Amino acid sequence: MTATVAADVGRMLERELIAFRREIELFPDDASLWRVAPGITNPAGTLALHVAGNLRHFIGAVLGGSRYVRDRDAEFGRRGLSRQEVTAELERAEDEIEPAILALTESILAAPYPVAVGGVTLPTGRFLIHLAVHTGFHLGQAGYLRRALTGDATSSGAIGLGVLG
Repeated sequence: MTATVAADVGRMLERELIAFRREIELFPDDASLWRVAPGITNPAGTLALHVAGNLRHFIGAVLGGSRYVRDRDAEFGRRGLSRQEVTAELERAEDEIEPAILALTESILAAPYPVAVGGVTLPTGRFLIHLAVHTGFHLGQAGYLRRALTGDATSSGAIGLGVLG
């Protein structure tokens, strides 16, 4: 992966985080952000907190040297935050990952990611692609859950190409 492709992955992550914030804002009230449908474990608020923590840790802290300390249990255990508080977490993730990604060189991208994740070590560039797909997966879950809970089919514009151009 080249530094240019890494920057493109960064733009995709930016798109996903912007869309995730819009998705959270489309919930009609703060309480609905924490509801689930039958058979669903994680509310959209939890998915957003998990995405923010995941990116702040794996990109911001590990690759960018931020001082963020991840609390994965809190990502899945916190409830009752407002939509504004949740979108602020997503904004912090975006702010932290951008400089980290832009600082990556081709040699860093080709090298193994500095931490084994789930017992697997991937090249850093491939791991960044995984993180982008993981983020998009959870964004899709949040959007589908919002629509199922509220009956509102309004799109958050999550897959728009404009920001990638």
